[in-house]
Order: sequence, then C-alpha cells, then structure tokens
Amino acid sequence: PAAGAPGRPEPAPELPEVGPEALDHEAVDADGFEHAVAALCARDGCPQVEVVGGAGDLGADVIATTPEGRRVVIQCKHYGEGHRVGSQDLQRFGGTCFAVHEADVAVVVTTSEFTAPAAEYAAACDIVCVDGDALAAWTEARTGPPWQGTPAGAAPREVRHPVR
Repeated sequence: PAAGAPGRPEPAPELPEVGPEALDHEAVDADGFEHAVAALCARDGCPQVEVVGGAGDLGADVIATTPEGRRVVIQCKHYGEGHRVGSQDLQRFGGTCFAVHEADVAVVVTTSEFTAPAAEYAAACDIVCVDGDALAAWTEARTGPPWQGTPAGAAPREVRHPVR
C-alpha cells in the first residue's frame, strides 16, 4: 500500500537541521530568530509548530504542541549584547500568554539576558526564561527543551489578570 493508505503510517516530515550557527544572532534577523526557535521545537518532538509573530501577535511568536499535548507559547526577543529583557517585556507577555493564548507552558527566549526584576516577575507568574546561554545549551542539545522543566500534570492555571 502507498504512504497514507490504511494500515501504513505517514512518513515523518523532514525536520530542519538546527545547529549552533542557526541561532547566531548576527546571522539572522528577528524573523529568522523566530523561525530558528520554531525549528528547535520541531527538532525536539513537537508535532505542531507555528510561527505567529508579527503585528498583532499579542506577545506570541511561536506556538507549539509538545509530544504530550501541552500548548507552549513562546515570545522571542532577538536582542543585541547589552540589551537585556526587562520586566515590562515580561509583564506584556504575562498579560496574554495564559489568558489569551491559553498556554500550558509560557516561555520567553532571548539571545541576551534578563534583568533581575524580569526574572522575578517570570518566576512569580510561571514563565520560563531562556537566556542566551540556556539557548546555546538547548540548541546544542546539552539541555532539554524549556517545557521539560515544567510539570506535565500541572493543574490548569488560575488566570490572575484577566484581559478585558
């Protein structure tokens, strides 16, 4: 029987090759960075990955579904050296990631670093922060994807700041 015929599994889609050079922040622009992060999600087993960033994205740049079925909403911050992600960036994302985008896991990925207030806010709101060093480790497969550090059986979150 042909591929897709009853009793025969579909062939696995070709996933893009992702190496350290794919996330060289001097080699890609902000859009390229979003696609590189999406490619990492696909490489790490997400069967559904979509780049949704752009005007009107309400903070979501990449939306992925993990192999376990959890919805991961990712904000990508393609910042140069010395430009850290601040608490206002996290607060904007925090206002939409759960209430609007219905994330099971919310992640902010940057090529840079986070300010201490941003990291504190993220911790208080259960937002996973991936800085440039953690991004390099993820890209090189020295660590698992950011959603692995979050409990799979977590109860649905209480929306603390409903969007009106």
